[in-house]
Amino acid sequence: MAILKMKKATILARRQDRDRILTLLQQLELLEIRAISAPKDVFRREDGSEKAGAQRKRAQLAGKALEILELWAPEQKDILDGFSGRTPLTTEQYAQREQKNEETFTLCEELIEREKQLAEVMAEIPKKEQQLIALKPWMLYDLPLNHGGTEKTALFPGVLANERSRDELNEQLEEQIPELPFEINIVSSSKEQTCVYVVCRRADMGQVSAALRQIGFARPPASEINPALQCAEITEERDRLKKRQRELEEEIRAYALHREAIRFAADSSVLRAERYEVLGALAQSRRAVLISGFVPAERAPELCRAVERCGAVMELDDPKEGEEIPIALKNPRFAEPCEGIVEGYSLPTADSFDPSFAVAMFYYILYGIMLSDAAYGLLMAFAAGFLLWKYPGMEKKLKRSIRLFFYCGIATTAAGFLFGSFFGDAIHVIAATFFHRPDVRFGALWMEPINAPMRMLVLCFAIAIIHLFFGLGCKMYLCVKNRDYGAAVFDVGFWYLLVGGLISLLMTKQMVSAMFGIAPWPEALAFPAKLCAALGALGIVLTGGRESKSVGGRIGSGLYSLYGVSNYLSDILSYSRLMALGLATGVIAQVFNKMGTMLGGNLVGAVVFVLVFLIGHTMNLLINALGAYVHTNRLTYVEFFGKFYEGGGQGFKPFAVNTKYFKFKEEI
Repeated sequence: MAILKMKKATILARRQDRDRILTLLQQLELLEIRAISAPKDVFRREDGSEKAGAQRKRAQLAGKALEILELWAPEQKDILDGFSGRTPLTTEQYAQREQKNEETFTLCEELIEREKQLAEVMAEIPKKEQQLIALKPWMLYDLPLNHGGTEKTALFPGVLANERSRDELNEQLEEQIPELPFEINIVSSSKEQTCVYVVCRRADMGQVSAALRQIGFARPPASEINPALQCAEITEERDRLKKRQRELEEEIRAYALHREAIRFAADSSVLRAERYEVLGALAQSRRAVLISGFVPAERAPELCRAVERCGAVMELDDPKEGEEIPIALKNPRFAEPCEGIVEGYSLPTADSFDPSFAVAMFYYILYGIMLSDAAYGLLMAFAAGFLLWKYPGMEKKLKRSIRLFFYCGIATTAAGFLFGSFFGDAIHVIAATFFHRPDVRFGALWMEPINAPMRMLVLCFAIAIIHLFFGLGCKMYLCVKNRDYGAAVFDVGFWYLLVGGLISLLMTKQMVSAMFGIAPWPEALAFPAKLCAALGALGIVLTGGRESKSVGGRIGSGLYSLYGVSNYLSDILSYSRLMALGLATGVIAQVFNKMGTMLGGNLVGAVVFVLVFLIGHTMNLLINALGAYVHTNRLTYVEFFGKFYEGGGQGFKPFAVNTKYFKFKEEI
């Protein structure tokens, strides 16, 4: 509802208190530090990037250790633990844990070294397995595979592709060396390969070797011992490696006891790195340090008291004209969830206004109409409410999103009662199928859109007109706030006359009233409506191009501005998605209910109905809840914001505790 007023704070502290002051500011999260200009002959700037880089590396070291633990000793977590937020620590607890950081980083290095050793061992085991597979066909061969024969004979052990017979091999070799004596024997044979050894005279070994190569002969890996002994050695080595693997895995899992300490070390290093990185924005002399930045005006006294406790002084000033002021929003609980919607588009500038409350007034209604099932809304509201109650320490942005869906759930429940949908027509279907009571149904308090689509369409268009006109009203407020009274009349007032007049004129026509099934407005309103529309159109033509210097340019620009009336038509038609998504939710729910009763009201039919009901409605809720969220944002960003909102502000980013696992309790 409001943009927080900012004050420019300047803190003067002793140089020896610099680190203490920075730690305090980081924990308070109240000051966005900006670079301060100071006389260069007195003050200097310190480059802390090297020290910050060293701390970032330590944080990465701890992060790597945590990744290893997550792989080998995953933490048992509840599915909802992600909502609990970071662990809160007091400043005293933080200081005590920080003293053990060096010991923790030593543990991280040891853990990473263990993981490296484990990776090496795990890489060696498959190699040993492959060696055993390669040696298996040679188990009946008694000689070492590198044995070359005797003084007068040559020995060639080797492998040939595919399955071969001894006769086949003899024929192939005799074709190559018909006059040379040799003997070939098969050690083993399979479909993939044939292991053989060939004996010949040493004097003929060159020719025999060449002939063997011609038929695809390949030598096996050389070894000083026979395959059986070699296989035994490799098996022993493989078993030793597997034992070492198990030992290393157990050693790594034992480090899980230090998981919390490693997490703290990672966060602590990040905090130190950020304190070093901010040094470049400070002005420092030999004995003093100047810190400047923005603080929300309502929190400035709190910051001042905290700084004074550290022996420093703080001066507050209003921001200078033209200075870029950070934007922080503050809204009541009803509108606070919509701050995220505004931030998702763009924050307002300091001379604008916070549209969060205006967004909230319509956002929940639009969402509720799009989903429009009382049961779905109750489930959403209950789930969101339970999470908010169960996990009060969840992160601020997450809590804001959960609260958004809580309010959307309430609006969906209200829309469901108005339009008569509770899991679609589940109450009527269950009563008629299983209890033979077709007279029981969940009646609508207002209307059933599926039976009165045109009436529902009229409601959607009415909401569109109210929403768009409210957006124009916001633009008029901005114009008046900035004392641009001409724009308030020319850019808003004339459009009210034109669009309002045209809508009123249409509502007096019998054709339009018959189309929508509503009573026409009195014919007496036709002339005033025409007059308003004409005055609005004339005003837009005459003032729409008022920035142009020539008369022709002004008229041309004015006519082009008048063409913008077609945008209002498309914007209003865009709100028909309210009916489309609402009908989609209800019809799909009814289809699943109908599918569930196809086997009748017997026991088997009841079981099938429950299964189809649970699966179907879960899918329907998830898909259409997401669709309603997307399309509500679309109507807000394009149609509503398009009438007045520009954004362009920079968010308030205080020097803060940007950690992953721990945070400070609000006790400072």
